[in-house]
Amino acid sequence: MVCGGFVCTKNSLCALNILYVLVSLLLVGVAAWGKWFGLVSSIRVVAVVIGVGIFLFLVAFVGLCGALRHHQYVIILFVVFVVQLSVSCACLALNKDQQNHLLEVGWNKSESTQRDVEKTLNCCGFSYVSYNASCAASCFNHMPPLSCNTCAAIIETYAGEVLRFVGGIGLFFSFTEMLGVWLAHRYRNIKDPRSNPGAFL
Repeated sequence: MVCGGFVCTKNSLCALNILYVLVSLLLVGVAAWGKWFGLVSSIRVVAVVIGVGIFLFLVAFVGLCGALRHHQYVIILFVVFVVQLSVSCACLALNKDQQNHLLEVGWNKSESTQRDVEKTLNCCGFSYVSYNASCAASCFNHMPPLSCNTCAAIIETYAGEVLRFVGGIGLFFSFTEMLGVWLAHRYRNIKDPRSNPGAFL
């Protein structure tokens, strides 16, 4: 049997959806692991990552059921593709000023995230070090605390790399989703040879 047939297309769709199920479980597992071991104390960050993982799991599960039962789920997959491609392109298109603005907005929204960043990166404050405020960094507790860097200086060095990495991974998975849309559309239009074998004679 050629690989363009019904069984090969069905198996390809199943394999692609199983890959997405594994990626979604990995997202949920990494978020839970980070929270469990105290790497991330912000419940918002963990909740967003777990939410994305659960959403991806549901889409992959619906896709897997659709592939096994010969149902159409092209529209759902196409909507996910458009959203993911848009977010990936946005990550890759942000310039330095836009990155800095988004970082500062994110910094000001959550004090627990500020403490996490200060403790992990050993820095104090976003754009300036305030010696009258509290800081979770170990450099702030030493005397004199003049050796502490601002968190913006450290974060900005990694922000561009992280956004390019996330954008690249998003583009990779969005094109695999486009492959899934094509396979699902093709699969939808292929007759199941087991349903009416006489139709192919």
